[in-house]
Amino acid sequence: MFSPSRRFVFPGALSPPYLCCSKPKDQFDNLEKHTQWGIDVLEKYIKFVKERTEIELSYAKQLRNLSKKYQPKKNSKEEEEYRYTSTKAFLATLNEMNDYAGQHEVISENMTSLITGELTRYVQELKQERKSHFHDGRKAQQHIETCWKQLEASKRRFERDCKEADRAQQYFEKMDADINVTKADVEKARQQAQLRHQMAEDSKAEYCSTLQKFNSEQHDHYYTHIPNIFQKIQEMEERRIVRIGESMKTFAEVDRQVIPIIGKCLDEITKAAESIDHKNDSQMVIEAFKSGFEPPGDVDFEDFTQPMKRTVSESSLSNSRGDGKSEPKFGGKSKGKLWPFIKKNKPPPPPPASASPSAVPNGPQSPKQQKEPLSHRFNEFMTSKPKIHCFRSLKRGGAGPEDFSNLPPEQRRKKLQQKVDELNKDIQKEMDQRDALTKMKDVYIKNPQMGDPASVDHRLAELGQNIEKLRLEVQKFEGWLAEVEGRLPMRTEQARRQSGLYEAQNTSAVNSCAQDRESSPDGSYTEEQSQETEMKVPATDFDDEFDDEEPLPTIGTCKALYTFEGQNEGTISVAEGEMLYVIEEDKGDGWTRIRRNEDEEGYVPTSYVEVYLDKNAKDVYKSLQKISE
Repeated sequence: MFSPSRRFVFPGALSPPYLCCSKPKDQFDNLEKHTQWGIDVLEKYIKFVKERTEIELSYAKQLRNLSKKYQPKKNSKEEEEYRYTSTKAFLATLNEMNDYAGQHEVISENMTSLITGELTRYVQELKQERKSHFHDGRKAQQHIETCWKQLEASKRRFERDCKEADRAQQYFEKMDADINVTKADVEKARQQAQLRHQMAEDSKAEYCSTLQKFNSEQHDHYYTHIPNIFQKIQEMEERRIVRIGESMKTFAEVDRQVIPIIGKCLDEITKAAESIDHKNDSQMVIEAFKSGFEPPGDVDFEDFTQPMKRTVSESSLSNSRGDGKSEPKFGGKSKGKLWPFIKKNKPPPPPPASASPSAVPNGPQSPKQQKEPLSHRFNEFMTSKPKIHCFRSLKRGGAGPEDFSNLPPEQRRKKLQQKVDELNKDIQKEMDQRDALTKMKDVYIKNPQMGDPASVDHRLAELGQNIEKLRLEVQKFEGWLAEVEGRLPMRTEQARRQSGLYEAQNTSAVNSCAQDRESSPDGSYTEEQSQETEMKVPATDFDDEFDDEEPLPTIGTCKALYTFEGQNEGTISVAEGEMLYVIEEDKGDGWTRIRRNEDEEGYVPTSYVEVYLDKNAKDVYKSLQKISE
């Protein structure tokens, strides 16, 4: 009899190269492990690309933060420093680094969409396909195992029937040879043997049929079904390998695509570096810090062999700071002032109200000041800052003077020019608004249903007032600018000497101001110079223009309680019982500004007068002050 075996060998032409083994079931297990490993490799590569995209995003974010950190802040001193070519090149580098960071963001986005997203979807499809192939393989394996079990059962039944037939035949022969057995028993044994032989024949036929069926199924299984399944698994694995190779190429292409743009960024950085002009930057520094001061004249020889008092040249740096004698006074207007656009000097603060009027001095006298050494004056000149008469000449609130008189001439000219340009821009803006409203009003007049023409009159009036105020401001600053431009270089030797004299007198005024502060009864800080160091500057045409400005409005009246002899500059004499107009109330320093007529005004001690303020006029005055500020 034929005894089939489960062992097999695939022909080389029909089986995959890695499946030539005797046990397909074992190969299914090996292939299942191998394909799972392939999917794990693909997922590992996806994770690698994902981490690379995260690194690119983090790098781009850090580059952007770095670029933003070093960008100049708007409306700050740093923004002004970026006018030099070197800092402009640095700013261009920061901008290019921002674009450079953008390319790394592009790398991250492209890798996410073209590699991570595509491979993630492919892995899901691959898992489904792998599951389907191995399900078909297991189903075919179960079917062949079922056929094999049927064959084994048929074979065992055939074997059992054959043995039973042999035993029945032997029993019949034994009974037939025994003379003591009846004929009926022999016949019964013969029939039993024939029945067993018939059953054995039937089992044989069934076994042959089952065997032929199994062989056919086994042939189809090992030569058709299993090879097809293995072929599909092989193709699936090859597609996976090809796909991961294509992803690696895409990985390189994504980087290669941004290289030209990154190269342009680097080229722009190089171009910005090459645009740095050290000569231009040096010239800009010179223009920015050029003071416009004239160098001092020669120092005159001081002859110590003469018993007479030493004299000092006007142009010398060691001008007298005050020796107890009055300084020469230059001609000026009747109102008396120190310098154009500096607030009129107030006298020293009055004594307490309890003091007798007859015992009140009109102002403290400045003590004599000793001359400073020449070396000290020279050091002062080398490290000089622009001089101002006194801190009280600044605007209230601690800001610099409106005319920038605290700056060197050249810097002052630039600031004034900048202010004029800003005011002209504001005027143009207001005029544009006025023109727009005028056109709107015309439209309302032609088409009353669109709006009331009178509704824009108030706004037009406001714009007209604003434009007029701005024009006055422009005229004021242009006047200052004209004054500064008239004092800049190309001056005569005489003007140069006057400049040196003014500088010395200005220094004397500052020192005298400080001494007045120390000698004031209440310790307050005033600008009044002592009579011995009183100084007036030559009047100019521009002074006349400034003096003709609109006078301050009246905010009330006052009655003089005592007679006051105004001998100091900026004061006015009053008689007891006289009625006068108040134009500026006491600001806490003990002085009230009054006016007798259009040509006479000045300060008197607040304790000498009884003030009657007009509330409405006072409000108007405060509003005008706010507008002017």
